[in-house]
Amino acid sequence: MAVSCAGPDGRMRTIALTPGEPAGIGPDLCVALAFAPPPGARLVIVGDPEVLQARGRALGRPVAVRAWQASEATDPAPPGTLDVAFVRTAVPVEAGRLDVANARHVLETITTAVRGCQSGCFDALVTAPVHKGVINDAGLPFTGHTEMLAELTGTPQVVMMLVGGGLRVALATTHLPMSAVPAAITFASLTRTLQILDGALRGDFGIARPRILVAGLNPHAGEGGHLGREEIDVIKPVIDALRATGIDARGPLPADTLFNPERLRECDAVLAMFHDQGLPVLKYASFGAGVNVTLGLPIIRTSVDHGTALDLAGTGRAQDGSLREAVALAIDLARQRNA
Repeated sequence: MAVSCAGPDGRMRTIALTPGEPAGIGPDLCVALAFAPPPGARLVIVGDPEVLQARGRALGRPVAVRAWQASEATDPAPPGTLDVAFVRTAVPVEAGRLDVANARHVLETITTAVRGCQSGCFDALVTAPVHKGVINDAGLPFTGHTEMLAELTGTPQVVMMLVGGGLRVALATTHLPMSAVPAAITFASLTRTLQILDGALRGDFGIARPRILVAGLNPHAGEGGHLGREEIDVIKPVIDALRATGIDARGPLPADTLFNPERLRECDAVLAMFHDQGLPVLKYASFGAGVNVTLGLPIIRTSVDHGTALDLAGTGRAQDGSLREAVALAIDLARQRNA
């Protein structure tokens, strides 16, 4: 579906939501939002209306669908109704059962929503979880939402940050095997990561002088070079260079003692060196209510902090807290960016 737009109506933010893997809990979460929509925003689901209605029936919560048109300014859908930009699945969907035939549909929803953000139809994008395995099994190269969004927007480098439990944790590297992490942490990439993080904290989160704690890569932050030299050769030189430009980055600090309340009171965000260094702490503090934010994009994108949960799809047991937080944060960021 091509999205065109005459321009924002100036009254409220319009948020695009992609349901993700149609056999997962994404449609369940959309149904939940239909009956308790976010205040102060217009929510548009970019997906298949038949999947949403079928899931609503399965959950005992039938939903109505209103075809969304970019050129028509409408009030937010009333409770029990979803505004939907139609992107059809290739084959019927069964909750909990993956089908490679619908993998391309998942990517089409993301592309459609991004194009809508770029054209001004949508003020922000919120994404429900996708299943990387089934997309790759379909022969479609896909590393993750973050990497796809960077490619679609022509952004050379983006930063993944999770927000929740009173924490903001950004990542220097994302979906890499551990063996590839050290080589990926270069002076140039780490410099740009910290610049993006600092800029987003200022521009999107409204923090005038962000304070960033930077973790070391190795145990004990390298123990003075005895447990690795990345801290000495790369991380500390980057921090020193950026501090000279006015970026308040501190470290490198041992990751096993960085996440204590006293240190965290001194910062606005933490930069972890790899995925499982920082995210277990944040998810322990906020699981079910954490939000994934992609920094550095020309559009606003937030997402849930969990997966497709195929075993919960269509059962009524899926929790919608993370998606609600993702929508609320997307609205706040859209207001802050356009203030």
